[in-house]
Amino acid sequence: MSSVSLLLLLPLLPLVSAQTYRWGPCPTPQVQPNFNLQQYLGRWYEIAKLPASFERGKCIEANYAVRKDGSIQVLNSQFYKDKVRTAEGTAVIHDPREAAKLGVSFSYFTPYGPYWVLTTDYTSLSVVYSCTDILRLFHIEFAWILGRSRFLPPETVSYAKELLMNEGIDLFRMKNTDQTGCKDN
Repeated sequence: MSSVSLLLLLPLLPLVSAQTYRWGPCPTPQVQPNFNLQQYLGRWYEIAKLPASFERGKCIEANYAVRKDGSIQVLNSQFYKDKVRTAEGTAVIHDPREAAKLGVSFSYFTPYGPYWVLTTDYTSLSVVYSCTDILRLFHIEFAWILGRSRFLPPETVSYAKELLMNEGIDLFRMKNTDQTGCKDN
């Protein structure tokens, strides 16, 4: 890598320091076949995740719903610094033939980031992966293990982690999300 390329990349490092980043392009994991958005809608609780600067609290959850205009509302919430904080975004299905590869954006000014559902049974577990290439030199990735309840059996979490690892996703930095003492809406 030339010193000019390195100098161009240095300003990006603070943006990714609180994320999980790796050298090389993103892996391309298999996604849930025949994904059914209607069954996926509703509340999901975060069980574990790769670090994300926008998720630092506890009691993290996401709620998916179809808006009146047909778009998909994403409402994330967490308890952070003594209060509930929310972020509302929009999800889209870019290609109905691969409906499990959604895009999510939390601002009109940002592009849709990948939100790939690798597996779900719709009633208890969902495993989600997101990855963005930066000049194909390195990538920023996120992974979430989600549940329909705040706690999943250890064998279910192990299954989800094994699935991610089998798809080439490094879980060294994966952390459990604190769901204790949470209040349901």
